This record gives sequence, C-alpha cells and structure tokens, in this order.
Amino acid sequence: MLIVGERINTSRKAVNEAVEKRGIAYISGDAQKQVKAGADYIDVNAGSRIGREMEDLNWLVEVVEAAVDVPLSLDSPDPKVLIAVARKVKQKPMINSTTAESSRFEAMKAVVQERECDVVALCMDERGIPKSVNQALENASFLVKNLTNLGIPLQNIHLDPMIQPISVNKDNGILAIETIRCIHQEFPGVRTICGLSNISFGLPNRFLLNRLFVVLCIGAGLTGAIVDPLDAKLMTNIIVAETLMGKDEFCRKYLKANRAGNLVV
Repeated sequence: MLIVGERINTSRKAVNEAVEKRGIAYISGDAQKQVKAGADYIDVNAGSRIGREMEDLNWLVEVVEAAVDVPLSLDSPDPKVLIAVARKVKQKPMINSTTAESSRFEAMKAVVQERECDVVALCMDERGIPKSVNQALENASFLVKNLTNLGIPLQNIHLDPMIQPISVNKDNGILAIETIRCIHQEFPGVRTICGLSNISFGLPNRFLLNRLFVVLCIGAGLTGAIVDPLDAKLMTNIIVAETLMGKDEFCRKYLKANRAGNLVV
C-alpha cells in the first residue's frame, strides 16, 4: 500500500500558522514524523493561501525536502502553480490531481508532461462526482486512455474513485468498494488511491470508521491511500490487511513492524 501523508496542508490551522510565521521546525518535524510512521510520499498543499499560494508552496517544498528523503505529492487547484513547483522538486513527484472534466484535463496536460511523475486522476467529469460504478468506470476509461496517450505509464496512474461520506448516503461506502474492485478488473496494472477519511465526514469518532474502511478497501484492491500516518492503529490495520490479502511475501512487513513495535492493538 502506497501511503501519502496528508498532514502538511494549510487548511489545517496549525500548518497555516506555521506557514504564515515561516515555522521551519514545525513543518520539518511533522514531515519527519510522517515518514517515520510509514509515509512513502509527503503531500504539500497551500491551496488555501489565496494570493500567496505559489510563494508558500515553494517554501513548503524547500523545507520538507530538506527534512526528509521521500518524494512529494503536489496538490493545487492551479495548474500554473503545479508546473512551477514540479520543475523544482528533487525526486519524481506525484501530481494531484486531474479529472475527466474536459477543461481540467486540458489544463493539466502540460503539468503531467512537465517531467516524469505519478498522476492522481479523479474519476469525475462534468456531471460531478459519480453516482454509480458505471459512471466512475466511464470516467476511468477516459482518464486511462488519455493519460497513456500522453505517455504516462499505466503503473504511474492512480485512479481516485471519489469516496463520499456515508453520512450523506448510507451506500457510499459500498459504492466506493465496488468501484475500486471494478477498476482493477477493467484496467489491470492501473493503481487506485483515495482520500480515505472522506468516508467518515460529519460523524463522531471518525477514526473508527476510517480504520475499518481501509481494510475493506484493501480487500477490494486499493493500492494507495492519502491518510494521516500518525494514526498508529490505522497503519497497523493496513499492514495486517495487506498481509492477509497475500501482499506481504513471507509476512516480512508484518514481522518487521512487529519487531519495531509498530503494531498497535
């Protein structure tokens, strides 16, 4: 399972304050904690800093790259910001995100062709967030076809099924799980990723839902998640689920985590 650490986002009050004050110690420390907890990528997002996003995202990238030796996931609503920052990062980045909306896809073409990268592609189009598995698969087909035509290898494409809260519709969890399962059946070799905590939005004790939902998604084939890796129980569930699903040869990851004391009951 590919883990993208989601914590360095200026929509979080503490991060926004640290960016405002140029608090290097806070941002560096958070990035280091996420990597130590198992993050493969660190997501950096300054999208809430309207009017200062370019400057602030560049600063965040410099601080995080000085603190940890993992690639970055770059997230912005502005393709111009993404192009500028993608040129500067040291390691192959993950670019988040394009969609099947024609205007957004056209705008993102230059970004994903700027340099070799992984691409997070949201399975939504002009109709909005998919209301059925078939609609999601239609969008997935558009994204896979057009991204591979741009030269993006299939294994570098991470399709996001667009998870929605079960507080809005009780069947949204089932829809997400079935969409993940069908994406892997229809497009062998492609990867899937999601903002996992969307499932629990609006509900109390969200961590309970998130921790079990990730297990169900792994069972359906999910290969990546944008999560808070400092939730040790969630990370434990990921390790255990992958072991049970035959994705951990000779249980090496499980045993390594056990020896390190990282399995939390």
